[in-house]
Amino acid sequence: MEILHVEKVIEEFERMTKDTENVQRETLKKILEENGSAEYLQNLGLNGRTDPQSFKACVPVVTHQDLDPYIQRIVDGASSPILTGKPITTISLSSGTTQGRPKFVPFNDELMETTLQIFRTSYAFRNREFPVNNGKALQFIYSSKQSRTKGGLFAGTATTNVFRNSQFKKAMKAMQSQCCSPDEVIFGPDFRQSLYCHLLCGLIFREEIQLVSSTFAHSLVHAFRTLEQVWEELCVDIREGILTSRITFPSVRSAMAKLLKPNPELADLIRRKISGLSNWYGLIPELFPNVKYIYGIMTGSMEHYLKKLRHYAGDVPLISADYGSSEGWIGANINPNVPTESTTYAVLPNIGYFEFIPLKENVEEQVHDRGDANILSMEPKPVSLTEVKIGEEYEVIVTSFA
Repeated sequence: MEILHVEKVIEEFERMTKDTENVQRETLKKILEENGSAEYLQNLGLNGRTDPQSFKACVPVVTHQDLDPYIQRIVDGASSPILTGKPITTISLSSGTTQGRPKFVPFNDELMETTLQIFRTSYAFRNREFPVNNGKALQFIYSSKQSRTKGGLFAGTATTNVFRNSQFKKAMKAMQSQCCSPDEVIFGPDFRQSLYCHLLCGLIFREEIQLVSSTFAHSLVHAFRTLEQVWEELCVDIREGILTSRITFPSVRSAMAKLLKPNPELADLIRRKISGLSNWYGLIPELFPNVKYIYGIMTGSMEHYLKKLRHYAGDVPLISADYGSSEGWIGANINPNVPTESTTYAVLPNIGYFEFIPLKENVEEQVHDRGDANILSMEPKPVSLTEVKIGEEYEVIVTSFA
């Protein structure tokens, strides 16, 4: 098994971020060259130019709504290059909704590669502070089914498309962060049954668990709230080596049967540990004595779950995962030892081309200073990744490979 070379990843990150302007220019060039044959770009008069100036002059800043008609044609199975040079085979469904339905976002191999690059980068910095060695991860991850669109494309949530990709498992092995649950549990058709089995797998492998993670902080809180309710049933399963009848799916049952053996000592130990807790404080380190940290997206709308998560975590560090969107990744958390509320993200300059629209207040202040009322009617111009100023606020524009 190949182990990820942490120092190499960090060196590469340092090299790229010191040369951001060139790397961004090269990344844009690559995006425009690979997708130059697409109808969308053909109609904008770039005529093969790939420099940032021509790109900004010819290609408008758009929202998802503007691209929706193009995406709809891809979803319906149009085979000509519409938004990308190579055909799109997979669609991500956004977690948020636009006009009441999830957005359709094209997903391709390049986006999978940038996902893994983000994972590898933040893992490298994390592992320098909190080394995990050859342990297992208790990962509350769920992959809903991929469905097929009218045109025969696979469609699923962005995380489903990642977890179902063959590269994902390889990458997790290399990062020594392999999920302690079998695939049948991750890909199980019922969220509640999968959650129960994740908890059971975690307890079976409790000594080997070195990190606990989920995509979002609220899933972690939900998982341990569920544990409060079902722990006695879990203990019965472990004591008798027989899975509760509440798990009804044959594939999940047979995968769990391979892991479950009667273990009264473990059942008694878990009962003692839980009985000794005061109001569930420190539940996680009590059950998983070798856990190094707890990991998931903990900023933005996830921040208000932190208080409850800290209660369960006791003194185990909480580390926020990376900054992305259904459209693509933006930055990695490379300072894992700062308090979660102060997390910052470093934009990786080779995973997309990034621009930043200064938020209106900043522009209005500048206008006020100059006493020039005409500028107010102008839309603020996007600035490049190397032109952003510390302390200012911006909206991110992503130009990705999809």
